[in-house]
Amino acid sequence: MTMRERIAEGKLFTDDCEGLPEDRLNAKLRMAKYNQSSPADTEGRRKLLEEIFGREIKAWIEPPFYFCYGRNIELGDMSYINCNCSFIDDGKIIIGKNVMFGPGCTIATVGHPVNPGYRYLMYTDPVVIKDNCWIGSGVNICPGVTIGENCVIGAGSVVTKDIPANSVAVGNPCRVLREINEHDMACYYKDKLITQEDLEEEKRLRS
Repeated sequence: MTMRERIAEGKLFTDDCEGLPEDRLNAKLRMAKYNQSSPADTEGRRKLLEEIFGREIKAWIEPPFYFCYGRNIELGDMSYINCNCSFIDDGKIIIGKNVMFGPGCTIATVGHPVNPGYRYLMYTDPVVIKDNCWIGSGVNICPGVTIGENCVIGAGSVVTKDIPANSVAVGNPCRVLREINEHDMACYYKDKLITQEDLEEEKRLRS
């Protein structure tokens, strides 16, 4: 078994062989280029995102954006990642469609043994965030977590366990507060209703 296979299977590993340091260096060069790009160069940024992820991207990321490899991140269409997010992608990070991240979020797929004698070793556990989630600012998502469809994760939460679909979850550690309900579907903030008139006016103003 190669070291890369060990990483993929969640076994203990180190990352100083098999071309892994070179891959990280090349990723950092792409990262620096993206983070130093001009806000006016939208098309250039899109091309840089394709270089970072190694595939066509139909999503948007506000720089600065930090990662280890980039190629281990799958980002769904129409998703949005705000500034100062860090994705530690030694393991897989799979993000669905229409997922929104506030600024300053961290996703980690890597852990170390608690035993100090072996703490130089690492292991990975993938993170999955399914479609239509809203991840509030400053959220930390730990290795092995799956967040179900349509969830809202409150700002500053530390997500250590799976969150079921259609949940509003908050806290450190993050816990389900409640399910998304009829009031949520009718109001956009507190008791402010989502009205057809408002929706039509917003659409008219941006068209």
